[in-house]
Amino acid sequence: MKTVIVGGGLTGVQLAKRLINQKDDVILIENNAETARHLTNRLNCTVLQEDGNNLDTLEKAGIQKADALVCVTSSDEVNMITCSLVDAVYPHILKIARVRNYAYYTNTANASRQHAETLDGKHRPFYGIDFMVHPDVEAAASILKAVEHGAVTDILTFDNSSYELSRITVEKDSKMAGQSINNVRTLTDKLFSVCYVENDTKAFLPSGKDVINAGDIIGVLTKQENISTILELCGNKTKSFKKIALVGAGRIGTLVAKALLARKKSTTNIFGNMLEPLHKKASIFTIIDSDDEKTKEASAQFSNAKVLCGDITDESFIQEEGIDQYDLAICTTTNHELNMIVSAYLKSIGVKRTISVVSSSTFENIAKNIGVDVAIPIREAVADSIIGHLRGKAIRGIHSVSGGELETIECELPAKSKICGKALWQVAAPGTFLVLLVKKAGENHYMIPVGNTILGEGDRIVLITTAKSNQKTLSIFNGE
Repeated sequence: MKTVIVGGGLTGVQLAKRLINQKDDVILIENNAETARHLTNRLNCTVLQEDGNNLDTLEKAGIQKADALVCVTSSDEVNMITCSLVDAVYPHILKIARVRNYAYYTNTANASRQHAETLDGKHRPFYGIDFMVHPDVEAAASILKAVEHGAVTDILTFDNSSYELSRITVEKDSKMAGQSINNVRTLTDKLFSVCYVENDTKAFLPSGKDVINAGDIIGVLTKQENISTILELCGNKTKSFKKIALVGAGRIGTLVAKALLARKKSTTNIFGNMLEPLHKKASIFTIIDSDDEKTKEASAQFSNAKVLCGDITDESFIQEEGIDQYDLAICTTTNHELNMIVSAYLKSIGVKRTISVVSSSTFENIAKNIGVDVAIPIREAVADSIIGHLRGKAIRGIHSVSGGELETIECELPAKSKICGKALWQVAAPGTFLVLLVKKAGENHYMIPVGNTILGEGDRIVLITTAKSNQKTLSIFNGE
């Protein structure tokens, strides 16, 4: 697959690295000379030091023979104009743009609704963009999942499934510590599966004989109603939140506040139920920001919240407002390093749980090492979303796990898949991939498969694979 990436910032570089590792043909365009020179030495791909919103430059990069264009510059408008320019000349190319301005999504959704009969699905996509990726929505959705589960674990949910994949730390003296994978299944009658293990040296897909040790992080697949039981076995306990502090009244903070404070009946939005409001969780909900204008807007928008304009790094402010007595602090400012430090500090002075938005999986690990309960790496959320779109119609979603060492993949089996008509034991590859869930064609629910489960065309599959083997795994399941 050939992909042209416009924008050599952090997201563009991470995306390029992941595609290069998957043996894709990547061309990266960056207009800053120093950045382009640096990337030429770092990346095993062609780097052009040019303006990406120029058709001559794009054709020099081979856009006419490319499968996809991905625009991730710091400017929404440049990303959109570039996609529109390419769509006018090469409409067959898949075009993806990172767009941070929420208004563009709203305008697109409103136009689609108002002119649904006229458009009738036969028009070119608005702005010439096949998929817009909104970092703030992805981050807000992850935060809400964490809040719903007591901020003790990272959660992955799957399309219309009651199962969830939870990332849980095994505490010292817990019932799971020292047990083999086979033995932990006997600790409860609740159905669950240990899908991966992370320790100090690596992340891997375990066999039944592998032993879980205290301090390990495990990925557990189970139904939502069972998660409290599994957390208890790992030595964790879920908590209810009576007092929540939200630090940051920007875009992510506003989306989170809307979902946590709104009533259930007012859930309609252009993202479906991705940000569906939760039932009221807190008796006290406080929004904190140092920007006076943002706090005024938050006060007008959220009448049922306490809104404070102040410096969350000021110890006297924290004591005066009693923030150290809160059950949960969610840090969503655009300063990701500040989010980490504030979350860790608040945890150290008495706040029971903390959630922090961070820039990448590297900072996610740092955040957890300094005491942050849940870290949301926004860059990974964007890259996952983009790669999911790049992998074609059969792929419903891709999510990086364990700092990118593992990936979960949601896909629908095409007729040409190499495993159609075969049982799982016939295609098993221990240590390379593991099929987590199967939804048979025509059925409405997922199940955890067994070795003699037969797979067929149209079946929905959720699997986990090592990042190094993802292309090989996809070729097995997709037939490409």
